[in-house]
Amino acid sequence: MKTTNTPTFGSGTRRRNSSNVSPVINSDQCLPRSESFRLDLIDAATETYLIIGLIFTLISYLGVGRNKTRAISLLVYTSLISPGLLKVAYQFCLSTHIRRSVVYGDQPRNRLDLFLPKDKDGPKPVIIFVTGGAWMIGYKGLGALFALPLAERDIIVASLDYRNYPQGTISDMVEDISQGISFVCKNIAEYGGDPNRIYVMGQSAGAHISSCVLFQQAIKESKGETISWSVSQIKAYFGLSGVYNLPSLVEHFDSRGFHRSILLSIMEGEESLKRFSPEILIEDSSAVNAVSIFPHVILFHGTADYSIPADASISFVESLKRIGVRAELKLCNGKSHTDLFVQNALRGGKDEVFDYIVDYIHGGDADALAKVATAPPRKRLCPEPMLMLASMFSPF
Repeated sequence: MKTTNTPTFGSGTRRRNSSNVSPVINSDQCLPRSESFRLDLIDAATETYLIIGLIFTLISYLGVGRNKTRAISLLVYTSLISPGLLKVAYQFCLSTHIRRSVVYGDQPRNRLDLFLPKDKDGPKPVIIFVTGGAWMIGYKGLGALFALPLAERDIIVASLDYRNYPQGTISDMVEDISQGISFVCKNIAEYGGDPNRIYVMGQSAGAHISSCVLFQQAIKESKGETISWSVSQIKAYFGLSGVYNLPSLVEHFDSRGFHRSILLSIMEGEESLKRFSPEILIEDSSAVNAVSIFPHVILFHGTADYSIPADASISFVESLKRIGVRAELKLCNGKSHTDLFVQNALRGGKDEVFDYIVDYIHGGDADALAKVATAPPRKRLCPEPMLMLASMFSPF
């Protein structure tokens, strides 16, 4: 194990009325089974169409000039992991313990999926999950890779959807996620969640967006502004393969095929890069009171991540520690950008990142840890040769 003073890991509520944000009635309970199944099929078809559209949106940005190779790589990568993703989609559609597309705001993408444990024996801890996707193909359904096995270990997961570019820019994404967190904090008790044990987790671009949300909310709270949720309600923040300092990575992204002009469009211009860089903002003297209410920060990053180098997380943790925030970094040896979230989830079995998060959340609860020990092992969802090839072709 190796890190900067930390270990390194080893070799539906339906969308009937978009203006209605009260979620606590599960409409499936009021519908005949055949009607509920029909609506599930409609949801699945609608969301499959959305995923395909998002992928082609990304390809349309990558598939020009020098990036045609990356666009082809994305298609090959997606094809290789698709058997596993289809199995996850099958579980997602058939599960009776998922509340799909719960409305949390007024925008069309203001939806979340709630993954609920089978046992109802007391309030459960909650993870609010924000998926990545280069700020262009983020989608709540991808949260099922982590959420399904987490629910089997007595943890509720709320996987948030949000506007992607070009539907919106970074301000819209931050607004959506903040609204989603507020919604969960206010309503999760109705679903058996413990409002005093809420965690936020972001992956890649989702880690960037969610860290921006936490910091901006802490600023508002420290200034005494009116807020709809408090950073103090968040027990810890988990960041997977995240971006925390945009100016330091602009040229790197451009060299990797993520054109500078596209990134600047997403981030609302070069002048806004610092405004959406938590690592830079925490150094501002005016932020002293804000960082004092930050939750425990735990970052994970693969040492073989070439999309977002591990230095991004190393530097952020060092900056957080320097100003007194409790922060840790877990470096994952030989892991790529997508390994931590996609390939490892499709491999099943034991996984250091997944197991760490479960043990952290249930730490000190002997009964919960005993139940975790008897939970079914995560199933392999994709053959190893296909996952190895996928890693070779991954454009991320």
